[in-house]
Amino acid sequence: MSATDHFLTLLEQLPASYSGPTRAEAAPYAVVGVGEGVLAADLFRALVNVNFTRTGTQFVLSSADAADAARTYAELAEVAGAGVKRVSTGGAAADVDVLVTGGALATYHYAQYLAYATGHAEDAQQADEYLRDLSQRCAPQVTEGNPARDLAWSLWERVPLLLAAPDAEALPTAWQSVLARVGKTLSIPVLGDPLPFVTGAFEAKHERGDGRLALVLGDSDEALNIALEILQSRTDETIHVPYPAGAQGGYAAQLSLWYFAVWVGVYLAERYNQAPTDSPVLPRAQAVLAGEESEDTLKADRPDEDERRRDLSGGNDDWEDADEFDDEDAD
Repeated sequence: MSATDHFLTLLEQLPASYSGPTRAEAAPYAVVGVGEGVLAADLFRALVNVNFTRTGTQFVLSSADAADAARTYAELAEVAGAGVKRVSTGGAAADVDVLVTGGALATYHYAQYLAYATGHAEDAQQADEYLRDLSQRCAPQVTEGNPARDLAWSLWERVPLLLAAPDAEALPTAWQSVLARVGKTLSIPVLGDPLPFVTGAFEAKHERGDGRLALVLGDSDEALNIALEILQSRTDETIHVPYPAGAQGGYAAQLSLWYFAVWVGVYLAERYNQAPTDSPVLPRAQAVLAGEESEDTLKADRPDEDERRRDLSGGNDDWEDADEFDDEDAD
C-alpha cells in the first residue's frame, strides 16, 4: 500500500476511531496547545475558552518538537495549584500523560480526548456522527456529487480567502493549515474584523481579483454578510461551506469542517499531482526542534546551485570560506 493509499484509509476510517481515555477529569478546565496541539486547542475553544487555570485540570496539548514550551506551561499550572494532563504525540515519558496519534490527523484525537476529559461525551459522539456522514459522501469511490472533490475543483489554481464569524474564529487558520499541509495549497485567513481587509486589500490591483475566491466557513453574521457583499465586486466567486445539516455551530460542527478541509486537501493534492502526506522537510524540521538531529536532518532536497549563496560582490573568496565553515560545522 502506498503512503497516499494509507493516508486515505486512515482518513476514511477516522470517524469513531478515538480509542483513548473517556473519563472526565476534575473541573474547572483550561486548554493550551503548542506544536501539533495548536489546532485542536483552538477548535476546542467552542467548549473551553480558557487558557490557564489555578484549580481543576490544565490540559497541555503538545508534540515532541514543542516539548520545552509544553513543559513550561505544565510547570506553571502545577505551581499555581492545578492538576495537569500532558497530551502529546510523543516525547519523553515524563512529559506525556496521554499519547495520541501524530500527523495531519492528530487534531481529531487531541480534540476527542478533550471532549471526553471535560465531560462533553455527547459532543464527542455528535462529532463522530458528522464525520461519519462526511466520510461516506467524500470518499474516493464517490465520483458523483462528492462535495470535497467539487470544492477542490473550485479552489484549483486559486488562492482562497478564508472567513468565518467570530464564534468560529478557529476555522480560517485551521483550514489554512490543512490546505497547506495536505493540499499543498496557499490560502489566506482573514482574521478579526473583515471589513478593513475586504475594503482595502484589492484597491491597488482591483482588476486582478478574478484569480481569487472567498470561502465562508460555518454560519455568517451581519458584519460577514456586509463583507461578502463587498467581496462580490472584488473576487471572482464566494462559496459558503456550511455546517452539517441541523448543526448550530459549536465544537462538533467545527470539528466536522476541519475534517471536510482534510478531504478537500486530499483532492487538491491530487489535482496538483502531489501526495497528501507530509513533505519530507516537515519531520526533519520537527526532529531538530525535538533534539533528534541526524545526518540528513534539515538537509532538504535542493538544486546543486543554491541561489541564496550567489556572490553579488564580484569575488568568491568569502563564499568559499563560508562553505568550508559549513563543512567543518557539519562534521
